[in-house]
Amino acid sequence: MNAPFNAKQQQTRNPFAAFVTDDVSSELLKPLVFELGWAPESVNKGGLRAAIQSLSVSASPTILFVDLSESTDPLGDVNALAEVCEPGTIVISAGTANDVRLYRELLNSGIQDYLLKPFTADQIRDALAQAQMMLMGPRHGVQAEDSIHIMTAVVGARGGVGASTVASSIAWLMGESGGHTTALLDLDVHFGTGALSLDLEPGRGLTDAIDNPARIDGLFLERALVKANEKLSVLSAEAPINHPIITDGGAYFQLQEEMKGAFECTIVDVPRTMMVQHPHLFHEVQSVVLVVDLTLAATRDTIRILAWLKNNAPQAGVLVVANRVHPSLTEISRKDFENSIEREIDFVLPYDHKQAVNAAKLGKPIAEAGKSSKLGQGLAQIADKLLSLASDDPDRDARKSKGSLIDELAAIFAPKPKTAKK
Repeated sequence: MNAPFNAKQQQTRNPFAAFVTDDVSSELLKPLVFELGWAPESVNKGGLRAAIQSLSVSASPTILFVDLSESTDPLGDVNALAEVCEPGTIVISAGTANDVRLYRELLNSGIQDYLLKPFTADQIRDALAQAQMMLMGPRHGVQAEDSIHIMTAVVGARGGVGASTVASSIAWLMGESGGHTTALLDLDVHFGTGALSLDLEPGRGLTDAIDNPARIDGLFLERALVKANEKLSVLSAEAPINHPIITDGGAYFQLQEEMKGAFECTIVDVPRTMMVQHPHLFHEVQSVVLVVDLTLAATRDTIRILAWLKNNAPQAGVLVVANRVHPSLTEISRKDFENSIEREIDFVLPYDHKQAVNAAKLGKPIAEAGKSSKLGQGLAQIADKLLSLASDDPDRDARKSKGSLIDELAAIFAPKPKTAKK
């Protein structure tokens, strides 16, 4: 499913087929299918298992719509569907389960989209339009397999350690120094400083996405993002304090998915409380920058967060960054901190009040305002290490024998089949 587009192959196949379990969905689909010039008879009664039975003895359509409502094991049935689907088939699914984890797993297995029933005519039109764009767009072919997307989560072990400051600087550096299109997603909806640190108005894009996840697509993202420069765009918010955010996290995941298709790099500034509420945010990241300070409280929480990441994001490499380190005013020594967390600190950023104040006055990230300072150079080293994942590095094979962090992360970018087969 969802394999590279082959124009010659598409000419010999039916353009569309649907398998739905109820009359309401069937009657809704038929006129929409007719609008697109396809036969209404291509809408069949029966769910995913009926689709498997039919496609096992006939050619797969170009676009396939399947209803998962009656499936007791959706992922197992989707894998069975992959066995009978020909390469290039775009599969859209629908069901009654409102489960973010299922949604993510279905997309990872090769499904193009998942619609929650009861769906509307506009949702169907949008899904079919996206499928047609995917068939016509060259970015979903071999070229897409060669591209690399770096998604990095930045988390503070404690409040006030400067994680957001580090995140905005890394995002700016990935665009400015690395030349990659980059998005900064600030998930602190009420008190985020992603836009503020770049002297931008945050807009309502993030809160609109949370309130209406069904609206999230490429066009929505283009309108919601605020451009800091040619390479860097920001999605942030300043929601009213009396407006609590009630969400299952599905909107956050959809934003991550859209950014993966629209940008080469994504920096996600994640408040540590969201690790507890929405652990699925870390399922797609390749690297985590854990910002700490040398205090007893940060030592305790760093140990806990590292253990959490090991269980919930085993695919992600972790960089521990000690920020605002004063040579003589630390609560505990670097050696004691490293002994306690049972690993080394990867980067130490010095305390530089002058650079921080200057950057705030200029409305620029510290990496831009203080390029030549030790703090600016330290931030550049962090960005360089993350950016090296996407570079064509001839020495990568030589480093593999050393088991470096970069090589562990690079292994993640190996092309994987869209659908796992048993």
